[in-house]
Amino acid sequence: MTKIAILIPCYNEGKAIYKVVSDFKEQLPEADIYVYDNNSKDNTSEEATRAGAIVRFEPRQGKGYVVRRMFCDIDADAYLMVDGDGTYDFTRARDLVNELLVNQLDMVIGTRVEKTTTAHRAGHKLGNQIFNLALKLLFQSNFKDIFSGFRVFSKRMVKSFPAISNGFDIETELSVHALNLNLSVKEIETDFFDRIAGTQSKLSTFKDGFKIGIRMLSLFKDFRPFLLFSLISTILISSGLYLGTILIKEFLETGLVLRIPSAMLCVGLMILGFLSFACGLILDCISNQRRENLRLHYLQS
Repeated sequence: MTKIAILIPCYNEGKAIYKVVSDFKEQLPEADIYVYDNNSKDNTSEEATRAGAIVRFEPRQGKGYVVRRMFCDIDADAYLMVDGDGTYDFTRARDLVNELLVNQLDMVIGTRVEKTTTAHRAGHKLGNQIFNLALKLLFQSNFKDIFSGFRVFSKRMVKSFPAISNGFDIETELSVHALNLNLSVKEIETDFFDRIAGTQSKLSTFKDGFKIGIRMLSLFKDFRPFLLFSLISTILISSGLYLGTILIKEFLETGLVLRIPSAMLCVGLMILGFLSFACGLILDCISNQRRENLRLHYLQS
Protein backbone atom coordinates (compact mmCIF):
# COMPACT_ATOMS: atom_id res chain seq x y z
CA MET A 1 0.00 0.00 0.00
CA THR A 2 1.29 3.44 -0.94
CA LYS A 3 2.08 5.55 2.11
CA ILE A 4 1.16 9.23 1.78
CA ALA A 5 2.22 11.95 4.19
CA ILE A 6 0.70 15.43 4.27
CA LEU A 7 3.15 17.99 5.64
CA ILE A 8 1.88 21.33 6.94
CA PRO A 9 4.44 23.87 8.23
CA CYS A 10 2.71 26.35 10.52
CA TYR A 11 3.34 29.59 12.35
CA ASN A 12 0.39 31.30 14.05
CA GLU A 13 -2.31 29.62 11.96
CA GLY A 14 -4.69 28.83 14.84
CA LYS A 15 -7.70 30.28 13.02
CA ALA A 16 -7.12 28.28 9.84
CA ILE A 17 -5.39 25.03 10.70
CA TYR A 18 -8.42 23.09 11.92
CA LYS A 19 -10.19 23.59 8.59
CA VAL A 20 -7.04 22.87 6.58
CA VAL A 21 -6.42 19.57 8.37
CA SER A 22 -10.09 18.56 8.16
CA ASP A 23 -10.29 19.37 4.44
CA PHE A 24 -7.19 17.39 3.51
CA LYS A 25 -8.24 14.49 5.72
CA GLU A 26 -11.49 14.38 3.79
CA GLN A 27 -9.67 14.27 0.44
CA LEU A 28 -6.93 11.82 1.48
CA PRO A 29 -8.29 9.81 4.43
CA GLU A 30 -5.52 7.21 4.11
CA ALA A 31 -2.76 9.82 4.55
CA ASP A 32 -0.92 10.70 7.75
CA ILE A 33 -1.19 14.44 8.39
CA TYR A 34 1.71 16.14 10.16
CA VAL A 35 1.54 19.71 11.42
CA TYR A 36 4.89 21.21 12.38
CA ASP A 37 4.44 24.13 14.74
CA ASN A 38 7.23 26.68 14.30
CA ASN A 39 7.05 28.59 17.63
CA SER A 40 3.43 29.70 17.22
CA LYS A 41 2.19 32.20 19.79
CA ASP A 42 -1.46 31.16 19.35
CA ASN A 43 -3.39 27.88 19.61
CA THR A 44 -2.11 26.36 16.36
CA SER A 45 -0.95 23.10 17.93
CA GLU A 46 -4.14 22.66 19.96
CA GLU A 47 -6.37 23.22 16.91
CA ALA A 48 -4.26 20.86 14.78
CA THR A 49 -4.49 18.15 17.44
CA ARG A 50 -8.25 18.66 17.70
CA ALA A 51 -8.54 18.16 13.94
CA GLY A 52 -6.68 14.85 14.18
CA ALA A 53 -3.23 15.79 12.94
CA ILE A 54 0.08 14.53 14.29
CA VAL A 55 1.66 17.64 15.82
CA ARG A 56 5.40 18.12 16.06
CA PHE A 57 7.57 21.12 16.79
CA GLU A 58 10.54 22.90 15.23
CA PRO A 59 12.10 25.50 17.58
CA ARG A 60 14.35 27.17 14.99
CA GLN A 61 12.39 29.98 13.37
CA GLY A 62 11.99 29.79 9.60
CA LYS A 63 10.15 27.72 7.02
CA GLY A 64 13.40 26.25 5.72
CA TYR A 65 14.17 24.77 9.13
CA VAL A 66 10.69 23.25 9.27
CA VAL A 67 10.92 21.70 5.80
CA ARG A 68 14.36 20.28 6.61
CA ARG A 69 13.02 18.67 9.79
CA MET A 70 9.91 17.29 8.06
CA PHE A 71 11.89 15.75 5.22
CA CYS A 72 14.33 14.21 7.69
CA ASP A 73 11.79 12.82 10.17
CA ILE A 74 9.01 11.41 7.99
CA ASP A 75 9.16 8.33 5.79
CA ALA A 76 6.56 7.91 3.02
CA ASP A 77 6.16 7.08 -0.66
CA ALA A 78 4.58 10.44 -1.55
CA TYR A 79 4.77 13.73 0.35
CA LEU A 80 2.17 16.45 -0.07
CA MET A 81 3.30 19.77 1.39
CA VAL A 82 0.86 22.63 1.80
CA ASP A 83 0.79 25.87 3.77
CA GLY A 84 -1.58 26.00 6.73
CA ASP A 85 -3.32 29.25 5.77
CA GLY A 86 -6.27 27.75 3.88
CA THR A 87 -5.50 29.52 0.57
CA TYR A 88 -4.91 26.37 -1.51
CA ASP A 89 -7.53 24.23 -3.21
CA PHE A 90 -7.70 21.07 -1.08
CA THR A 91 -10.02 19.40 -3.62
CA ARG A 92 -7.04 18.99 -5.99
CA ALA A 93 -4.95 17.06 -3.45
CA ARG A 94 -5.87 13.67 -4.88
CA ASP A 95 -5.18 14.86 -8.43
CA LEU A 96 -1.69 16.06 -7.56
CA VAL A 97 -0.80 12.87 -5.69
CA ASN A 98 -2.13 10.63 -8.47
CA GLU A 99 -0.22 12.64 -11.08
CA LEU A 100 3.01 12.01 -9.17
CA LEU A 101 2.41 8.31 -8.55
CA VAL A 102 0.92 7.28 -11.89
CA ASN A 103 3.55 9.08 -13.97
CA GLN A 104 6.40 8.39 -11.53
CA LEU A 105 7.32 12.07 -11.26
CA ASP A 106 9.59 13.65 -8.66
CA MET A 107 7.62 16.83 -8.02
CA VAL A 108 4.19 18.16 -8.90
CA ILE A 109 3.57 21.87 -8.27
CA GLY A 110 0.13 23.31 -7.74
CA THR A 111 0.48 26.49 -9.79
CA ARG A 112 -1.72 29.17 -8.26
CA VAL A 113 -4.59 30.69 -10.21
CA GLU A 114 -6.18 33.55 -8.27
CA LYS A 115 -9.91 33.30 -7.72
CA THR A 116 -10.19 36.81 -6.32
CA THR A 117 -8.28 40.03 -6.93
CA THR A 118 -7.19 40.13 -3.28
CA ALA A 119 -5.82 36.58 -3.06
CA HIS A 120 -2.31 37.89 -3.78
CA ARG A 121 -0.85 41.05 -2.31
CA ALA A 122 0.38 43.33 -5.10
CA GLY A 123 3.99 43.22 -3.88
CA HIS A 124 3.95 39.43 -3.60
CA LYS A 125 2.50 39.01 -7.08
CA LEU A 126 5.10 41.32 -8.65
CA GLY A 127 7.92 39.63 -6.75
CA ASN A 128 6.71 36.22 -7.90
CA GLN A 129 6.77 37.35 -11.53
CA ILE A 130 10.25 38.88 -11.20
CA PHE A 131 11.78 35.81 -9.57
CA ASN A 132 10.12 33.43 -12.03
CA LEU A 133 11.74 35.46 -14.82
CA ALA A 134 15.09 35.49 -12.99
CA LEU A 135 14.97 31.71 -12.57
CA LYS A 136 14.22 31.34 -16.26
CA LEU A 137 17.22 33.49 -17.22
CA LEU A 138 19.65 31.97 -14.73
CA PHE A 139 18.63 28.30 -14.82
CA GLN A 140 16.62 27.94 -18.06
CA SER A 141 13.52 27.21 -16.01
CA ASN A 142 9.99 26.88 -17.39
CA PHE A 143 8.33 27.12 -13.98
CA LYS A 144 5.38 29.47 -13.75
CA ASP A 145 5.08 29.63 -9.95
CA ILE A 146 8.26 28.81 -8.03
CA PHE A 147 6.82 30.09 -4.73
CA SER A 148 3.77 27.84 -4.60
CA GLY A 149 3.43 26.18 -1.20
CA PHE A 150 1.26 23.38 -2.63
CA ARG A 151 3.52 20.57 -3.86
CA VAL A 152 3.83 16.81 -3.98
CA PHE A 153 7.21 15.07 -3.87
CA SER A 154 8.57 11.60 -4.46
CA LYS A 155 10.55 9.89 -1.72
CA ARG A 156 13.70 10.03 -3.85
CA MET A 157 13.53 13.80 -4.16
CA VAL A 158 12.77 14.38 -0.49
CA LYS A 159 15.59 12.17 0.76
CA SER A 160 18.16 13.56 -1.68
CA PHE A 161 17.30 17.24 -1.12
CA PRO A 162 20.12 18.99 0.80
CA ALA A 163 17.84 21.75 2.24
CA ILE A 164 20.28 24.59 2.92
CA SER A 165 17.78 27.45 3.09
CA ASN A 166 16.33 28.57 6.42
CA GLY A 167 13.40 30.79 5.42
CA PHE A 168 10.91 31.34 2.61
CA ASP A 169 13.68 30.87 0.05
CA ILE A 170 13.21 27.12 0.54
CA GLU A 171 10.79 26.99 -2.44
CA THR A 172 13.48 28.52 -4.66
CA GLU A 173 15.97 25.91 -3.51
CA LEU A 174 13.48 23.10 -4.18
CA SER A 175 12.95 24.36 -7.72
CA VAL A 176 16.67 24.79 -8.43
CA HIS A 177 17.42 21.33 -6.99
CA ALA A 178 14.94 19.78 -9.45
CA LEU A 179 16.44 21.77 -12.33
CA ASN A 180 20.02 20.94 -11.37
CA LEU A 181 19.37 17.18 -11.35
CA ASN A 182 16.99 17.38 -14.32
CA LEU A 183 14.23 15.69 -12.32
CA SER A 184 10.79 14.98 -13.72
CA VAL A 185 8.49 17.82 -12.68
CA LYS A 186 5.01 18.91 -13.69
CA GLU A 187 2.91 21.95 -12.88
CA ILE A 188 -0.87 21.73 -12.52
CA GLU A 189 -3.07 24.80 -12.21
CA THR A 190 -4.96 24.99 -8.91
CA ASP A 191 -7.24 27.63 -7.49
CA PHE A 192 -5.82 30.13 -5.00
CA PHE A 193 -8.11 31.85 -2.51
CA ASP A 194 -8.06 34.65 0.04
CA ARG A 195 -6.65 33.83 3.45
CA ILE A 196 -9.12 32.80 6.12
CA ALA A 197 -10.42 35.82 8.02
CA GLY A 198 -8.25 36.84 10.95
CA THR A 199 -5.00 35.41 9.52
CA GLN A 200 -2.18 37.24 7.81
CA SER A 201 0.77 36.43 5.58
CA LYS A 202 4.13 35.88 7.28
CA LEU A 203 6.03 36.78 4.10
CA SER A 204 7.65 40.23 4.07
CA THR A 205 7.71 41.57 0.52
CA PHE A 206 11.06 43.38 0.78
CA LYS A 207 12.91 41.58 3.58
CA ASP A 208 12.14 38.07 2.38
CA GLY A 209 12.36 39.16 -1.26
CA PHE A 210 15.94 40.31 -0.63
CA LYS A 211 16.80 36.98 1.03
CA ILE A 212 15.27 35.05 -1.85
CA GLY A 213 17.29 37.11 -4.35
CA ILE A 214 20.52 36.46 -2.46
CA ARG A 215 19.71 32.74 -2.28
CA MET A 216 19.03 32.60 -6.01
CA LEU A 217 22.38 34.24 -6.79
CA SER A 218 24.13 31.88 -4.38
CA LEU A 219 22.54 28.86 -6.07
CA PHE A 220 23.53 30.28 -9.47
CA LYS A 221 27.13 30.50 -8.24
CA ASP A 222 27.02 26.94 -6.90
CA PHE A 223 25.30 25.23 -9.83
CA ARG A 224 26.39 27.32 -12.86
CA PRO A 225 29.77 28.78 -11.86
CA PHE A 226 31.29 28.66 -15.35
CA LEU A 227 28.55 30.88 -16.78
CA LEU A 228 28.78 33.33 -13.87
CA PHE A 229 32.55 33.68 -13.92
CA SER A 230 32.62 33.75 -17.71
CA LEU A 231 30.30 36.76 -17.62
CA ILE A 232 32.55 38.44 -15.04
CA SER A 233 35.61 37.56 -17.12
CA THR A 234 34.02 38.99 -20.26
CA ILE A 235 33.25 42.30 -18.51
CA LEU A 236 36.76 42.59 -17.09
CA ILE A 237 38.61 41.64 -20.29
CA SER A 238 36.36 43.86 -22.42
CA SER A 239 37.04 46.80 -20.10
CA GLY A 240 40.76 46.10 -20.23
CA LEU A 241 40.75 45.87 -24.03
CA TYR A 242 38.79 49.10 -24.37
CA LEU A 243 41.18 50.97 -22.08
CA GLY A 244 44.17 49.28 -23.69
CA THR A 245 43.06 50.34 -27.16
CA ILE A 246 43.09 53.99 -26.06
CA LEU A 247 46.57 53.64 -24.53
CA ILE A 248 48.00 51.86 -27.58
CA LYS A 249 46.59 54.54 -29.86
CA GLU A 250 48.28 57.25 -27.76
CA PHE A 251 51.56 55.30 -27.77
CA LEU A 252 51.53 54.95 -31.58
CA GLU A 253 50.91 58.67 -31.90
CA THR A 254 53.43 59.94 -29.33
CA GLY A 255 55.77 57.02 -28.67
CA LEU A 256 55.06 57.48 -24.94
CA VAL A 257 52.79 55.91 -22.32
CA LEU A 258 51.33 59.09 -20.92
CA ARG A 259 48.90 57.58 -18.44
CA ILE A 260 50.79 55.12 -16.25
CA PRO A 261 47.88 54.55 -13.76
CA SER A 262 45.54 53.74 -16.66
CA ALA A 263 48.09 51.29 -18.06
CA MET A 264 48.36 49.57 -14.68
CA LEU A 265 44.57 49.42 -14.43
CA CYS A 266 44.40 47.92 -17.92
CA VAL A 267 46.90 45.19 -17.03
CA GLY A 268 45.06 44.52 -13.75
CA LEU A 269 41.71 44.16 -15.50
CA MET A 270 43.14 41.72 -18.03
CA ILE A 271 44.79 39.61 -15.31
CA LEU A 272 41.62 39.55 -13.23
CA GLY A 273 39.60 38.63 -16.30
CA PHE A 274 41.74 35.59 -17.09
CA LEU A 275 41.83 34.59 -13.41
CA SER A 276 38.04 34.79 -13.30
CA PHE A 277 37.79 32.54 -16.35
CA ALA A 278 40.18 30.03 -14.75
CA CYS A 279 38.16 30.08 -11.52
CA GLY A 280 35.02 29.38 -13.54
CA LEU A 281 36.63 26.32 -15.13
CA ILE A 282 37.79 24.95 -11.78
CA LEU A 283 34.48 25.60 -10.00
CA ASP A 284 32.57 24.08 -12.92
CA CYS A 285 34.48 20.81 -12.44
CA ILE A 286 33.64 20.88 -8.73
CA SER A 287 29.98 21.66 -9.50
CA ASN A 288 29.76 18.74 -11.93
CA GLN A 289 31.23 16.44 -9.30
CA ARG A 290 28.72 17.68 -6.75
CA ARG A 291 25.90 17.15 -9.25
CA GLU A 292 27.05 13.57 -9.85
CA ASN A 293 27.12 12.91 -6.09
CA LEU A 294 23.64 14.35 -5.66
CA ARG A 295 22.39 12.25 -8.55
CA LEU A 296 23.87 9.07 -7.08
CA HIS A 297 22.30 9.90 -3.71
CA TYR A 298 18.98 10.49 -5.47
CA LEU A 299 19.17 7.10 -7.22
CA GLN A 300 19.98 5.33 -3.95
CA SER A 301 17.05 6.89 -2.04
